[in-house]
Amino acid sequence: MALNIKPLADRVIILPAPAEVKTASGIIIPDTAKEKPQRGEVVAVGSGKPDEPMTVKVGDTVIYGKFSGTEISFEGTDYMIMKESDIYAIV
Repeated sequence: MALNIKPLADRVIILPAPAEVKTASGIIIPDTAKEKPQRGEVVAVGSGKPDEPMTVKVGDTVIYGKFSGTEISFEGTDYMIMKESDIYAIV
């Protein structure tokens, strides 16, 4: 997936995973009770800071904080843009 946005410095753009629609036991979750996903795929990476190279790369699946980043919409798709330090782990 080619994205025409280039994040600056230590920022990354993430395509959030879709919210769960059904629990493990089969109960359907209504829209009002769905939680924001905390997992997603990195689609664009900034160049990093001079003294701190970027750890994540495009294509990595990551886990990030529940209230991290800013939601943006670009060409009809919703993304999250955040600093690399808001990412907790690469899955």
